[in-house]
Amino acid sequence: MSSTGSAVTHVVVVGAGMVAHRFVESLLSRADASWRITLLGEEGRHPYDRVGLTGFFGGATPDDLTLDRAVLDDERVRFVGGDPVARIDRTARRVTTRSGLSVAYDRLVLATGSYAARLAVDGFGLEGCFVYRTLDDVERLRAFVEKRSAELGRPLTGTVIGGGLLGLEAAGALQGVDVACTVVQSSDRLMSAQLDLPGGDALRRIIESRGIRVLTGTSTTRLDPDRTGQVTGLEFRDGSYERTDVVVFTVGVRPRDELARGADLAVHPRGGVLIDAGCETSDARILAIGEVANFDGACVGLVAPGYAMAEVAATRLLGGDASFPGYDLSTKLKLSGVDVASFGDAFAETPGALDVVYADPVAGVYKKLVLSDDAKTLLGGILVGDASAYGSLRPLVGGALGGDPAAYLMPEGGVAAPTGDLPDAALVCSCNSVTAGAIRHAVHEDGCTDVAAIKACTKAGAACGSCVTMVKKIVGAELAKSGAALSNALCEHFDMSRRQLFDAVRVSGLRTFSAVIDRFGAGRGCDICKPALASILSTLVRAHVLEGENATLQDTNDHVMANLQKDGSYSVVPRIPGGEITPEGLVVIGEVARDFGLYTKITGGQRIDMFGARLEQLPEIWKRLVDAGFESGHAYGKSLRTVKSCVGSTWCRYGVQDSVGMAVRLELRYRGLRSPHKLKLGVSGCARECAEARGKDVGVIATEAGWNMYVGGNGGFTPRHAVLLAEGLSDAELLTAIDRFLMYYIFTADRLQRTAPWFEELEGGIDGLRAVIFDDSLGICADLDAAMATHVGSYEDEWKATLDDPEKLRRFASFVNAPTTPDPSLAYTPERGQGRPATEAERESGGVLIAGTILEVRR
Repeated sequence: MSSTGSAVTHVVVVGAGMVAHRFVESLLSRADASWRITLLGEEGRHPYDRVGLTGFFGGATPDDLTLDRAVLDDERVRFVGGDPVARIDRTARRVTTRSGLSVAYDRLVLATGSYAARLAVDGFGLEGCFVYRTLDDVERLRAFVEKRSAELGRPLTGTVIGGGLLGLEAAGALQGVDVACTVVQSSDRLMSAQLDLPGGDALRRIIESRGIRVLTGTSTTRLDPDRTGQVTGLEFRDGSYERTDVVVFTVGVRPRDELARGADLAVHPRGGVLIDAGCETSDARILAIGEVANFDGACVGLVAPGYAMAEVAATRLLGGDASFPGYDLSTKLKLSGVDVASFGDAFAETPGALDVVYADPVAGVYKKLVLSDDAKTLLGGILVGDASAYGSLRPLVGGALGGDPAAYLMPEGGVAAPTGDLPDAALVCSCNSVTAGAIRHAVHEDGCTDVAAIKACTKAGAACGSCVTMVKKIVGAELAKSGAALSNALCEHFDMSRRQLFDAVRVSGLRTFSAVIDRFGAGRGCDICKPALASILSTLVRAHVLEGENATLQDTNDHVMANLQKDGSYSVVPRIPGGEITPEGLVVIGEVARDFGLYTKITGGQRIDMFGARLEQLPEIWKRLVDAGFESGHAYGKSLRTVKSCVGSTWCRYGVQDSVGMAVRLELRYRGLRSPHKLKLGVSGCARECAEARGKDVGVIATEAGWNMYVGGNGGFTPRHAVLLAEGLSDAELLTAIDRFLMYYIFTADRLQRTAPWFEELEGGIDGLRAVIFDDSLGICADLDAAMATHVGSYEDEWKATLDDPEKLRRFASFVNAPTTPDPSLAYTPERGQGRPATEAERESGGVLIAGTILEVRR
């Protein structure tokens, strides 16, 4: 209620960003009719989601980003946009805008935020130079890219100066509009404010695998123009030069404290309006919140602390007792396909702190937990390459971990993490200060039964979205206790399962992600629904994975149609159906491996894997392989990998069927078939099972009576033995059964679900599956047959199509301005007659193979 009884209390808020919006919303939710608020904004827009700004390049409109308009539609609120405040008169308690509007206040709240800094270098004002801060900034940037690329008749090259959170998001945005991008970072690693050196190195490999070049330890000294004043290049402190068409500065922000300085409020020497724990400035009638506020000597450009200040300020104005607890610097990178998070004491600055580290360079994963000296209390952590545990770990900071720390770091299928409930006081959503208890209360008392309802009720997950997974777990657990079930929605953007989404796309005939999400979803998508829908569209639309808008949906390996290795190089895996290869084919592979210096190995799937290919070498390597009749082995995609076979009756005295012939037939039939997870098949020529067919998703074993078909086998962390589906099938019956099994799986399985758990969840299990495939119990066999016929009839080798398309080939350059220059960070050492990635010690010794040039090896 009002602190002045029935008298009107007028609050003026200067600034109309996310934090100001949160303050107004919080105050209105608890204040009576005697309160009035005037919100004065510099931009001529309603407050919008600046955290989601990069989504503008993924198809989001300004309306999509606009925050809840109902807040400013309240009769107690007056909103004035496009008219910034020019002066504060503390004596008269009045503010004056640039247009001359004068507004009196009882209490004043400064939420002016910050502005994007630019480097103090010559040329920063050239045409083609931008900052990345507001909607106006990104609208101008996109318009420039479209106009300039049309003028030049080619895609542009771009440079982002600053390799922090915003810089990487800006680079991803540029890449989304076909700008070949380089990130320039002055420190020794990306995201240096959040990641240690190993974490930064892991992130660099991930970013570079997406085709974004990274320069660390590099300082820009000058931007050079052409004769029209358009930026054309950058000069660096070491004397090197980089050509570029567009430059984006993301080198930090500075608090907008000029109004406070003009009003003689206390300001920190390094910027920011000084506040106490109640968000009060040196003038008791004026509060400051968000990025303009300096608390304990720091201003922080994150939304979560700003929201916390907004809540404190609203509570204090209403006569309550609240204190700002200090800055929570936890953050998660919002870049599709790049999983990075940092929280708590990530750099182990607490005395006696211990590190627990898990690293898998091959998978591109680095995880670190920081624990107290007794290894019981979680202090912080860093997650790179797999941040799935962030939602579970972030709420536990400052509390007991409750189990073996390794359980939180190991990959799925390893040591199981503790499953105990979070305490009610655990902070689940740091952006909006929502605890586990508040979410449970919303489930049981407010009737919230899904994540969307929880967002609307508590605001949990409504900002950065990194806590959504944990919110979903809590809601699911609470619903289970009451006997209800949690929604099986794919993610927050699609209120349907993968199976339902598949059917929706199939029936509607939509062909792009933007069209699908516009009709069936909401928002801009995420790293869950984008790859899932890419797979669905690959099945239904049959377009090339790098074609148009769909290219931006792919996972890391699919972006360049090759498997990224631990040193940043790639592997090349041509298809060898059934493991059968001619001597001429072997010669070609041998010559390619020799000429490009590749490490070669026979794989468990009877193929030849060539390791150590650089990004710019991939097209040349595949040109030679394609010319020799080879095609992509799809080792990088969620699709058919191999059909393994023994030699069968062709050579073996025990063989009763032609297993090689059948394996070749199956591989050529199902090659390129995109699916919810990878697929492996095996064909054995007799019951001796030399091809290990019962360890595959589809296993075929020959008998005198025909083929026996097994389904649901796999290796991995949770090995599964395939189970018998049918016996004594003819060749034609076998193909029909496999066609229907695979298509039914693709039509109905959940995201990243292997075949074994999929059919186990089907109604009736294996018996129900038999009824669908052989008895047409669902009446869909004709649809399944037609879908497979479409796949077989429309197959196109992805690499051959790429080689024929100059635009697709532009992705394969190690450096934007020197596309054939080897990456100097790649280094190898001889082992058993071949080169392998050099260790750090071997690099320091100086005797290694670097970027294709053989040096003396020191023994």
